[in-house]
Amino acid sequence: MATIQKLSRDLLKRTSRGTRLFSVQSIKESPIGLNFTFSDTDKEIQQVVKKFTREEITPVAAQYDKTGEFPYEILKKAWSLGIINGTVPEHCGGLGYNVVTSCIIDQELAYGCTGISTAINSSGLSNAPLITAGTKELQKKYLGRMIEEPLVSAFCMTEPGTGSDAAGIKTRAEKKGDEWVINGQKMWITSGGVADWYYVLARTNDDPKASISKAFTGFIVERNTPGVTPGRKEWNMGQRASDTRGITFEDVRVPKENVVGEVGGAYKVIAKAFDYTRILVSAIATGLAERCLDEASKYAIERKTFGLPIYQHQAVAMMLADMAVGVELCRLSWMKGAWEYDQGVRNTYTAAIAKCFAGDMVNKIATDAVQVFGGNGYNSEYPVEKLMRDAKIFQIYEGTSQIQKLIISKSVIDKVKQSN
Repeated sequence: MATIQKLSRDLLKRTSRGTRLFSVQSIKESPIGLNFTFSDTDKEIQQVVKKFTREEITPVAAQYDKTGEFPYEILKKAWSLGIINGTVPEHCGGLGYNVVTSCIIDQELAYGCTGISTAINSSGLSNAPLITAGTKELQKKYLGRMIEEPLVSAFCMTEPGTGSDAAGIKTRAEKKGDEWVINGQKMWITSGGVADWYYVLARTNDDPKASISKAFTGFIVERNTPGVTPGRKEWNMGQRASDTRGITFEDVRVPKENVVGEVGGAYKVIAKAFDYTRILVSAIATGLAERCLDEASKYAIERKTFGLPIYQHQAVAMMLADMAVGVELCRLSWMKGAWEYDQGVRNTYTAAIAKCFAGDMVNKIATDAVQVFGGNGYNSEYPVEKLMRDAKIFQIYEGTSQIQKLIISKSVIDKVKQSN
């Protein structure tokens, strides 16, 4: 199997960076204005990842769901092919993929198992602040090692008493000489027990009335730093191959060089990171939705009732059609959000729509897939039971569907106010 690194570098010699997004011709130069054709680079990458998913992920997805084991062997194979950490900048040894390419990869991996795909590719969120605001030296030190070894990182924001409420974060960091000392507890941290390093959000402003844009700072914390204690692995409803834990930070000393961005300015950094990662989550949800549609369609051909394959019954046919509509709209939503981000257009509004829509839609599609299977769909011997459990988290992590709607409504009102 050809590696993605080789495919990318060979094709990029023939393709300028400006034409990598969708087609051989720049969208700005296209006479039709819109173009939904992937570049040659992205098409080949897609085929490599599709083959990897079919051979390495799909056959073992049920096993990892039952055991909750972290998929180290799959991670190593994905790393050797260049499937993970593609957004690491070129000066760190990475390929510097744009968001469109990353979404293509994530969607294909998620088709096999969103638990495994999250486990092996969860570093995108913790890498994003470092890529956005970290110094070159910090990027090379921590992102570079992920190119040299099959490692993962983790994003530490959520706490036991705070989910989407970033302003309520209680973890604190205090400056002492050339170091910062961090104390606090994080919860629901993806890859918390297996990460090589963490991006940790902590309050650094003692003023309780300080603006959220000036109150928090991001730090890179090594996993083996004294005082860092991961908790037990959480046994979740779905995506069980993903390692989720609480992490305690007790008098953890971090050198001042490990501050990401400006002191007090982390909120803007993570807001930018979410504009990127919420698009990736939308693509992952699309991959799961597509898998649900395929499983339901195959079953509808095989299963017969009243002497006919069930797809010939109008009730089932309408469900399959609705599922197909949902899959296509999920795909279009992440494509627009990814395109905007790659073009340098602020995509907070579009990213929130994509994440909210895909999160809600994949849950509906997964539920409908179980319904098509009938009683068999409720049984763990059939794949859609797991897919339905895996789907629920898309309405929760990276900001709940309700938080996304608050972002969307604020954008709508702000637009109206500005036009008056």
